[in-house]
Amino acid sequence: MSKNKPVVLIGLMGSGKTSAGRLIAEALGLPFSDSDAFLKQRYGGTAAQLAERDGADALHRYEADHVLHQLAGEPVVVAAAASTVEFPEVREALGRAFVVWVDASDEVLARRVKSSSHRPDFGPAAMRARREPFFREVADLRCDVGDLTPEQVRDATLREMGLPEDDRH
Repeated sequence: MSKNKPVVLIGLMGSGKTSAGRLIAEALGLPFSDSDAFLKQRYGGTAAQLAERDGADALHRYEADHVLHQLAGEPVVVAAAASTVEFPEVREALGRAFVVWVDASDEVLARRVKSSSHRPDFGPAAMRARREPFFREVADLRCDVGDLTPEQVRDATLREMGLPEDDRH
């Protein structure tokens, strides 16, 4: 597999997509794109602000646009919002990428998110029930971040992509 293939990290909130994604991007020498910066630049607000201003459905469409926009260009590492897998066109586009599903138990994810102010009322069970079949459909690799550090996710991803040490930055 080539390091010129995009890598997309998917998973529920609190799974560490951004932390692992930055490490993978650095190792591959590719740009990193997180939806937070994209949403601010393109739509003028954070996810929470956009959900309040435009509604959750609009926010999810904006997050899907982020993934589609990034996969239409040069190779990049993308931390994708969990909602994006609900869009058939995103799942189709993910076929061109190496997709890493970062996951953990609902208890671990709820504990991680509770420690931040991003979404204090986050409950992963309902989101998992709705999105897990899609995660399974598109993922090339699943990493349990209840057990793995972001560095171990990076290393597992690079190994699974078949990249020798000398192809890494």
